[in-house]
Amino acid sequence: MAAHNESGRLAEEEAAKWLVSKGYTLLETNYRYQHAEIDLIMTYQGLLIFIEVKFRSGTGFGYAEEFVQAAKKRLIVKAADQYIYKKDWHQDIRFDIVGVYLDPQGRLHFKQFEDAFY
Repeated sequence: MAAHNESGRLAEEEAAKWLVSKGYTLLETNYRYQHAEIDLIMTYQGLLIFIEVKFRSGTGFGYAEEFVQAAKKRLIVKAADQYIYKKDWHQDIRFDIVGVYLDPQGRLHFKQFEDAFY
């Protein structure tokens, strides 16, 4: 596995742990529908939340939320629509981005962008 894929997978795992520590409930990881993938699907306070996780080893080239392009958002929404239909979900939903940042000392930091798109 390429190093960037491994970093992304580890970032998703750590983001899930961080969100669970904040009271979120993890339902799915790496949910796939056709060509789309949703990194994390969680619930929190009655909401179904679809989460895109982005790992950045620094902010010199930009922040996590800047790297989720319109095409990626459309794919996430398409997969979310299928998940909602499959699970027969009738409550509110939200699309979030979680940035996972590595500081110069090697520590991870998280930044959540709630209701980031759609």
